[in-house]
Amino acid sequence: MTGGTVVSLADWAKRLDPNGNTAEVVNLLSQDNEMLDDMLWVQSNGPTTHRTTVITGEPSVGFRTLNAGVTPSKSTTAQMDEPMGIIETYSEIDKDLCELNGNTAAFRLSETRPFLSAINKVAMSALMYADVTLNPEKFTGFAPRFATGTGVSYQNSMISGGAATSSDCTSIWLVVWGQNTVHGIFPPGSKAGITQEDKGIVTVETATGIGGGRMEAYRTRWQWKLGLAVRDHRYVVRISNIDVSALVTESSQAAVIKLMSRALDRIPSFSMGKAVFYMNRTVYSMMRIQALSASNYALSVENALDQFGNPIRGMMSFSGIPIRRVDQILNTESNLTF
Repeated sequence: MTGGTVVSLADWAKRLDPNGNTAEVVNLLSQDNEMLDDMLWVQSNGPTTHRTTVITGEPSVGFRTLNAGVTPSKSTTAQMDEPMGIIETYSEIDKDLCELNGNTAAFRLSETRPFLSAINKVAMSALMYADVTLNPEKFTGFAPRFATGTGVSYQNSMISGGAATSSDCTSIWLVVWGQNTVHGIFPPGSKAGITQEDKGIVTVETATGIGGGRMEAYRTRWQWKLGLAVRDHRYVVRISNIDVSALVTESSQAAVIKLMSRALDRIPSFSMGKAVFYMNRTVYSMMRIQALSASNYALSVENALDQFGNPIRGMMSFSGIPIRRVDQILNTESNLTF
């Protein structure tokens, strides 16, 4: 017998084709979180946090007259400690179950895709909405940092989509990834990205059956140590308060295009890194519909072929900036006060 965290005989049977070979498993719960493909990663300068220094004030300079001096000045700085978190889980498969048809390696490999998908979703959700003040085991994502447009320092990074009271809101993000702008962080001495450690055959206690029962199982450990460092908030623009219901009915399509154009003008310099727009599937779909209109020349869809000559999904761009799809961006965001 096995518990809910161990692959069962029914699970095993579902992963075989009619010939008894391990079948290609399709993960119906997988999502597109293309931000993870764009992110730049920097090794942190501390074991649990990454300390960055930010210039908060420039020195005073000016003209002087002959025989008259000027007062010395200096810039002012502030330091920020960006925390990191650890995503971790284990996969356990009954040894005899795994070896039933001799395809042990193939069967264990079939567990890789759903684990990678699940870890990516947890990481992407944290990158968007995690708040270390509420969950100290995590780090702070984008949304808690850019949650109000009333502050002096962040007001240039916030644009309202116009929804006044709707609770079915979403956001579009413009991020410029770079070493001195925004990037992911990982602890020193660790690997950047998901690590998979084969623990081999171990003795585990089953979750059900005779109390204290034991069995031999193949165990795999999955881990990802990561965090987010926003060194210069001017290189992130959040278009919030986008009413999803109004967007789907195409009543506010033109406004979204204008808001994205305004977001581009908020970035100090695009030479500082890689600029990308991010939106969820609903907004992305409406952007594709809008791209079909000849009047929206700023939106374009690029068609391409894979290495085998097969057509792949066209990638959209706005004024030359790529548009990516992130399913973890919610359609149920609360309206933000501006």
